Amino acid sequence: MSFCDTIWQELAPLRRAILDQPFLAELADGSLAPESFRHYMLQDSLYLAEYARALAIASARAPTAAGRLEFSDGAKVAVQVEQALHQAFFAKFEVTPEMAQQAEPTPVCLGYTSYLLSLAATRSYEELIAGILPCFWVYWEVGCDIKPRATSPNPYAPWIDTYADPGFGEATARVRALVDEAAASATPATRAAMATAFRNATRYEWMFWDSAYRRETWPV
Repeated sequence: MSFCDTIWQELAPLRRAILDQPFLAELADGSLAPESFRHYMLQDSLYLAEYARALAIASARAPTAAGRLEFSDGAKVAVQVEQALHQAFFAKFEVTPEMAQQAEPTPVCLGYTSYLLSLAATRSYEELIAGILPCFWVYWEVGCDIKPRATSPNPYAPWIDTYADPGFGEATARVRALVDEAAASATPATRAAMATAFRNATRYEWMFWDSAYRRETWPV
């Protein structure tokens, strides 16, 4: 099996835990508390701004033209999602510009973005893109899982539609291919480090939704 298929299968229990999140179950049936979704959107906006930086660094470090184009396009899309989808939801869920400007990253948001940027700054290109991939792949799996069972009408339908869109699945497949390509020529030690980066980023995905559901803030 390829690197991506192997690590994806290994993390099946963690992926199941993500799909079983109360946040996502209630988002699917439309019962998620607006306060939890508002918390999520504010934190996701902060996350995507830093994720776009990690993608831009991956583009600069990519050894192939395909990699440079894919990750630069991904950085652009991350900014566009923040500006379009989030602004629409900000208006719908009564998030004012002042609230957005004053939002502070939670421990989970700061931990996740700092981890990705530490990969970008101190680790190999291969580890960086392995850490970038879960944000694509996990969201694609979540979107595809929720879409068939989502209630209609649903206040969260635009979010569901975004991540169940075939175009997002195609982007995910392209990033997967780049990760597999990098892993194929990497040393065993580098592949092990890539697996660690992918695993840690996937853990952060679980933590991100969990913290939003609980509306986590700094404890002190």
